[in-house]
Amino acid sequence: MPNELRIIPAEPAHVPLVLQFIHELAEYEKLTDSVVATEELLHESLFGATPKVDAVLAYWADEPAGFALFFHNFSTCLGRPGLYLEDLFVRPAYRGKGIGQTMMRHLAKLAVERKCGRFEWSVLDWNEKAIHFYESLGAEAMSDWTVYRVTGDALERLADGDS
Repeated sequence: MPNELRIIPAEPAHVPLVLQFIHELAEYEKLTDSVVATEELLHESLFGATPKVDAVLAYWADEPAGFALFFHNFSTCLGRPGLYLEDLFVRPAYRGKGIGQTMMRHLAKLAVERKCGRFEWSVLDWNEKAIHFYESLGAEAMSDWTVYRVTGDALERLADGDS
């Protein structure tokens, strides 16, 4: 890890920074209208009575450079938890310095320490830079799987039995 780079676990005081990174990532992914997260919601998810997600922050020469947000899922076939990377973002000014690769290695080490059977994530199919980056780390696309999602009104209808 370069001397200028530090990766630290997020703490409650970092919630505004995590939200800022989420907004910057959403702008990059052309999803700014989708962000409804608030500091209060993030604080509850990261540090509430039953935390649902973890985050790490990357600092380059004491400047916030990036973040990763992740949580545990479970593989029934492996009988072990997995580590799911929800978001990884490095600010454009800090790209090309090995920050993303170091964060991925950090998360892989956490997955091994936590006895996870896999480490996985999704990537937008138009994001060729990210795809090449992940493939350079040895990751493989799961072409035989399709992600499905239910949100908003459809989620409410499903929960109410009105689907």
